[in-house]
Amino acid sequence: MTAPRKIIIDTDPGQDDAAAIMLALGSPEEIHVLGITCVAGNVPLSLTQKNARIVCEWSGKPDTKVFAGCKAPMKRKLVTAEHVHGKTGLDGPDPLPTPAMSLQEQDAVDFIIDTLRAEPDGTVTLCTLGPLTNIGTAFRKAPDIIDRVQEIVMMGGAYFEVGNITPAAEFNIYVDPEAADIIFKSGRPITVMPLDVTHKALTTKTRVKAFRDLKTDAGIALADMLDFFERFDVEKYGSEGGPLHDPCVIAYLLRPDLFKGRHVNVQIETTSQLTLGMTVADYWGVTDFAPNAMFMQDVDADGFFALLTERVARL
Repeated sequence: MTAPRKIIIDTDPGQDDAAAIMLALGSPEEIHVLGITCVAGNVPLSLTQKNARIVCEWSGKPDTKVFAGCKAPMKRKLVTAEHVHGKTGLDGPDPLPTPAMSLQEQDAVDFIIDTLRAEPDGTVTLCTLGPLTNIGTAFRKAPDIIDRVQEIVMMGGAYFEVGNITPAAEFNIYVDPEAADIIFKSGRPITVMPLDVTHKALTTKTRVKAFRDLKTDAGIALADMLDFFERFDVEKYGSEGGPLHDPCVIAYLLRPDLFKGRHVNVQIETTSQLTLGMTVADYWGVTDFAPNAMFMQDVDADGFFALLTERVARL
């Protein structure tokens, strides 16, 4: 039997982040969560680290180590997304509980550095669900760890779907484009779950009902969160449901066959006022730049939701 894949989840919960954490914690035979590192993004750090602990408790995994990291992007003022996620970041369940489990004392960036140095070379995957500030800061602070990373699997960017926070940029990349630039220039294997994929993983009423019908703390909480979360995108896009972005990262580790894409060159725009944070993906191979990322474009949405429901049912 293959040993579980070791991962660090870097996150800014966020209802869809919560679903991703649940998917990982519900898959212990295949995924070993070494720790959850929190970053400012969807809401400020004081809430993202709290929300991560709430999700761990909903999942029945209070022993999971949760760390607080960077409060602001590397060079810019923080942009948040309460207009999407609500003032808590996890709006939906009412009341939102106060977590009993403790936040780890160690800084998230130092945890990432120490873990990559301590674990065997090439055995830790970084799963990023929010702005890339913690990872970019760790790579800048301790460049020796970069080559020790097995893979970086991220939710971020877009090509065909362009932007969701500006006309050209996806939120996670836009919040800290300098950190994203560091990651895409790192030389490590990168797999990207852009809006092109996540906008095909829609939380229809039937799919949300499947979570509620589990009648577990995790299932009910997830359904309550998604009932709130989908309202923004349904109104914005006129879609059948809201896109479930972040669980695509974890689903890829479990079922890579659910996804299709291309190995292409991706660069990050860091200077233009008009297209700041754009993921410039050479999807059609019109340049001579070497490919540096597997940029996904499609997902088997039914298979994705079946996997997510089955794993949340384990919690």
